[in-house]
Amino acid sequence: MNKQYRKETICIQSGWQPKNGEPRVLPICQSTTFKYESSEQMGRLFDLEESGYFYSRLQNPTNDCVAAKICELEGGEAAMLTSSGQAACYYAVFNICEAGDHVVLSSTVYGGTFNLITCTMKKMGVECTIVDPDASIQELAEAFRPNTKCVFAETIANPALVVLDIEKFAKAAHDHQVPLIVDNTFATPINCNPIKWGADIVIHSTTKYMDGHAMALGGCIVDSGNFDWSAYPDKFPGLCTPDESYHGIIYTEKFGRAAYLTKATTQLMRDLGSMQSPQNAFLLNVGLETLPLRMERHCYNAQKVAEYLEGHEKVAWVNYPGLKSCKYYETAQKYMPKGTCGVISFGLKGGREAASKMMDLLELAAIVTHVADARTSVLHPASHTHRQMNEEQLKEAGVAPDLIRFSVGIEHIDDIIADLEQALSKI
Repeated sequence: MNKQYRKETICIQSGWQPKNGEPRVLPICQSTTFKYESSEQMGRLFDLEESGYFYSRLQNPTNDCVAAKICELEGGEAAMLTSSGQAACYYAVFNICEAGDHVVLSSTVYGGTFNLITCTMKKMGVECTIVDPDASIQELAEAFRPNTKCVFAETIANPALVVLDIEKFAKAAHDHQVPLIVDNTFATPINCNPIKWGADIVIHSTTKYMDGHAMALGGCIVDSGNFDWSAYPDKFPGLCTPDESYHGIIYTEKFGRAAYLTKATTQLMRDLGSMQSPQNAFLLNVGLETLPLRMERHCYNAQKVAEYLEGHEKVAWVNYPGLKSCKYYETAQKYMPKGTCGVISFGLKGGREAASKMMDLLELAAIVTHVADARTSVLHPASHTHRQMNEEQLKEAGVAPDLIRFSVGIEHIDDIIADLEQALSKI
């Protein structure tokens, strides 16, 4: 694709490039396997001596077209799709970590990610130090160890809505010779490109705004290609020393800027198999085509809802980066000047009990686990997505007991506010 195209055009035109007589719309390659004329050619594929498709657990043409579109939107070198956002989180970290290694983790990441890294990966021998995203560069430096392999954070935290100072975290990571991995799910590449600000790996739960219709689970990992793994061979042996499972290939030598992503595809996907289905990739691509339009409406509606709630007598507090009263307003203006996301958090003066009652009274907004799609939805994180956390962990994650996560959809703004008004009037 022409790199000068704007994101609205990339969302429509990038990825699938049909040739003469081919389908205009991205085809679904619903096949587990691919035919070749010679045994020798198939052998070269398995030796990574030649590129091509041979089994959809590793790569599939439909998936690769969609991954290429997301990669271009993020300004990356290479990308891969996974079966879910959680799979993307796991692969992104595990691709460079093993037993005995260490991760620096922002305290406000999504509860599922927090649990993945602090509990599940701990059982695999990967340790973690939790840091406040508002910590100073000096405080961040104290979290690193000789065995630290990466820093993990979110551009907009779910559900605390902390806006990450990407440059600060990138500097801390690079000062300690490790990459910064950033989950950009809430902002999407329409509103923020972390690679531009120093992030090395960007991940997404494509289940959210990218799909946009709550139809298809999925995740994506985008490699900037900028981190020089070969400069630290002792720290990243998986990329810089021979992989005996592929006849001694050294990823950094053979694949250069695509080393990290190639290893994740050919090694982790081969062995763990969390591949996105071609059907889901097709649905994701349909969602991507309208992503800029939807994000504009999500942000517009969310701003109006946040302003309404901020002025309501029964509302104790409102957190939305688009409000000037938000402590992250200036940071959001720096990294996301066109808007942040459609998610708002707020609390009621009646506390947790009032929050539960109000949610039950909503008619248009649905109580669902999901967030960030076309339909307005609501959730109480302390009782739902973050219920595995104790009180101290909830506090570190910025999840107050009364916090309501309100995901503003793309319905007419007057109808969304009217639904809130009728519910609030009854408590």
